[in-house]
Amino acid sequence: MTYCVGIRTSQATIMISDSRTSAGVDNISTYSKMWRYGIPGERQFVICSAGNLATTQAVIATIERDIKNSAEISLLTVTDMHQAAEYIGNVSVTVQEKAGGGSVFEATFLLAGEILGATSGLYMIYAQGNYIASSSQVPYLQIGEIKYGKPILDRVIQESTSIDRAIVCGLISMDATLKSNLTVGPPIELYILQHGSLTLGRYRSFGEDDEYMRDLRKLWNKAMESAVDAMPRLTLS
Repeated sequence: MTYCVGIRTSQATIMISDSRTSAGVDNISTYSKMWRYGIPGERQFVICSAGNLATTQAVIATIERDIKNSAEISLLTVTDMHQAAEYIGNVSVTVQEKAGGGSVFEATFLLAGEILGATSGLYMIYAQGNYIASSSQVPYLQIGEIKYGKPILDRVIQESTSIDRAIVCGLISMDATLKSNLTVGPPIELYILQHGSLTLGRYRSFGEDDEYMRDLRKLWNKAMESAVDAMPRLTLS
């Protein structure tokens, strides 16, 4: 299983993904679910994935092959983020059809980025090839195991949220998912794409026993316990 979240604020887009592809008593493996492409000063993209690993690898291989071969349509030729999302959706559908189709081959993607002269964007691309964009009303998008990390995003994230607050909220969302679902696991990857810069974003990877994540988890647990203790007591007759 997978959990990836993209948060788009007025200043930046924050992308967070786990790296676990299988889990069991004696079978745990990892595979990065985040890829970055771009031309400094012209365009920048970051992609996260969830779903069938073979489909994901084939989609990414096609994207990279189109870039290398200077294909007519690629991430280096699309003119805006809508066209980029449509391109990835078409590639994904083609890959799934070649594999025989069916839900077992499905994969979904988060795409964030910006192209010179166009608006930055954050998109979720469904297995069927269609896509939706984040908005001021819904400034975050999730794929994979979304339910455990959603509550804090609903309560905290707004378009006006600061970058630092969005990062902390996103990492707490990820930690809540790790806590409740063992099929989601580290390393955790974080990428911050500053709007308007058109340069490589800031990247950080958090390992199995990362000090920052350990401290964040402890402080968040204490904060939740304190919040529960501060609630008014119910008087029962």
